[in-house]
Amino acid sequence: MNAPVAIVTGGAGGMGMAIATVLLGDGFRVALLDRRDAKEAAGRLTGEVIGIAADVTDEESIQAAIEQVDVTWGRVDALVNNAGIEPPHTVETLEPATWQATLEVNLTGPALMIKHCIPLWRRQGGGRVVSIGSRVWLGGGSTPAYSASKAGLVGLTRAATHELGRLGVTVNVVAPSFAHTQFNAQKADPEFLEEFAVRFAAASPLGRLVEPVDVANAVAFLVSDRARNITGEVIHVAAGTQLAPAIQ
Repeated sequence: MNAPVAIVTGGAGGMGMAIATVLLGDGFRVALLDRRDAKEAAGRLTGEVIGIAADVTDEESIQAAIEQVDVTWGRVDALVNNAGIEPPHTVETLEPATWQATLEVNLTGPALMIKHCIPLWRRQGGGRVVSIGSRVWLGGGSTPAYSASKAGLVGLTRAATHELGRLGVTVNVVAPSFAHTQFNAQKADPEFLEEFAVRFAAASPLGRLVEPVDVANAVAFLVSDRARNITGEVIHVAAGTQLAPAIQ
């Protein structure tokens, strides 16, 4: 039997690379999708992996990327919706363009990725979807568009669970908390981020931060046969901080 195939969006970032590394270790063939550096990122991994330039806000780009995976390997067993953005803003300073851009990447992108994988899942008789959410869907965060997009991702997941279940597809969310990644490193200067990380760890019942590999391990479980009857769920990989109040 051929090895299973996974697509990871936002694949060139720190979280995407961590997810791809764990899936490759579990025997998956992996397609990294990213607007930039997808091929370069794929070259840094060991295993059967390809990098595809793709923009999850562009439906034609999504279709072309999925078709390339289909032509290359003939199937898609797991879709990991990892691409995301978080432009800084507050409710008071929110610009419509910021709101729209955030929802396009974080919510519309996953919906379109799922849409265009459905024909493959129907043909092959099943699949897995795992979308990377955030603890802020539950507790809120400092950027309202990001929080809204991650809450919307849970709603999308639960709707898709009903529709895709008859195709043998499970649909779940992994909701991390703050971790040291490229995604978070671009938000502020290193000194502020280190102070923020200390406060975040202090808010955890475990007294520590989440690492990208923790998120990747949860994804790997949900796309495995061990999780074949888990669907419509949100798995918090947040060291307990999903129980905490807002952390600023």
